[in-house]
Amino acid sequence: MKIPSRLTMAAGSTLLGSLALTAFGSLAAFAQEAAPAAPEAAAAVVATINKGDTAWMMVSTILVLFMILPGLALFYGGLVRAKNVLSVLMQCTGITAVVMIIWVFYGYSFAFGGSDSAFWGGLAKTFLSGVTRDSTAATFSPGIALPELVFICFQMTFACITPALIVGAFAERIKFSATILFVALWVTFVYFPIAHMVWDANGLLFKMGALDFAGGTVVHINAGIAGLVGAIVIGKRKGLGRDMMAPHSMPLTMIGAAILWVGWFGFNAGSALEANGTAALAMINTFTATAGAIVAWVAIEAIARKTASMLGAASGIVAGLVAVTPAAGYVGPVGAIALGALASAICYYMVAVVKPKLGYDDSLDVFGVHGIGGIVGAIGTGIFASTALGGIGYAEGVTMSSQVIVQIKAVAVTIVWSGVGSFILYKIVDVIVGLRPTAENESIGLDLTSHGEAAYHN
Repeated sequence: MKIPSRLTMAAGSTLLGSLALTAFGSLAAFAQEAAPAAPEAAAAVVATINKGDTAWMMVSTILVLFMILPGLALFYGGLVRAKNVLSVLMQCTGITAVVMIIWVFYGYSFAFGGSDSAFWGGLAKTFLSGVTRDSTAATFSPGIALPELVFICFQMTFACITPALIVGAFAERIKFSATILFVALWVTFVYFPIAHMVWDANGLLFKMGALDFAGGTVVHINAGIAGLVGAIVIGKRKGLGRDMMAPHSMPLTMIGAAILWVGWFGFNAGSALEANGTAALAMINTFTATAGAIVAWVAIEAIARKTASMLGAASGIVAGLVAVTPAAGYVGPVGAIALGALASAICYYMVAVVKPKLGYDDSLDVFGVHGIGGIVGAIGTGIFASTALGGIGYAEGVTMSSQVIVQIKAVAVTIVWSGVGSFILYKIVDVIVGLRPTAENESIGLDLTSHGEAAYHN
């Protein structure tokens, strides 16, 4: 398979959605979808593990973990005040560990358990029941497989980074216990269902034909909306608008942004599930979209503010990466540049103009960059996938306008599911443990009051 349209466009769906069908013993159905003219011959192919694909997917999985620890942790850590840097690092670390355990216990099953439900994967794979070192998960080439444990680990890292993104929206003003409890509930009732809806063959958005190569809806819109709701429910930081709240270490933020960019190749190119041309397309798009976004953000900032800041460049990196995530395997390199630049410009406007006017305190611009960038990327995928714009094209009978409508519907479902679900869960957590520390503890800083240590000493 040289381009994903042989499988995903023919099915009117996404690359990872097709894997969800096959990863649980549905190889015959997969083959019928990929080659309807000869289903019997395809079904007879015995899946064998490809060592090259397996090695690539192991590396991709580690790269996604690298995005979280240390990438995202350092990116966020540099953006907060010095008295709260360890609290952000600890939140990212704690979330990663807790979600890994939940994923093994029931998360994998809830997302990819083989249920015919449109909303969740069922209980068949709880505690990884039936999964052994010899279990296989199909790739997009008939007869070529990965160890199922590798696919489980790869998807596990996606489940870990998504809630870790959320904490940037309410950084510096939430209890550590509240963060962990909220995340445990959130992945259960928000993330796993959306992952199933988008990436499982029986999922609601999969059947609608939504395109999401590596997580524009599942990861970025999902996290961005949850972050916005949290910022509003928890309230503004104490002293916002009065106290100095500038980032304490831009070098840390730049290091984190650079690590995110490197790790994102596992995120995007790894979503091809094979070391092939589709992975190569996703790889070059991860380069070019990000470059376009950096240039756009810095240029706009230079025009509007007469300076080009390092924070602006780092923000452009993330905006471009977010925008290309759903599009990486569907658009061409030039289209990726345009998509990254467009998303960067819109994210800049949201962060620099809309947020101050509306007055909500999205501390590290999770909604402004991840939420908005994810929306632009998801809808833009339906546009830039056109062969006229250098993309791979659409399924038979699908036009640009019809695909864009499907993309908008997928965005709307994600916004509603994440927004309503997150609001309810924040309220539940507030009742159980309380969301905010005391005003005194917040003033002192969460490093000392929540974790009993400080990153810097006078």
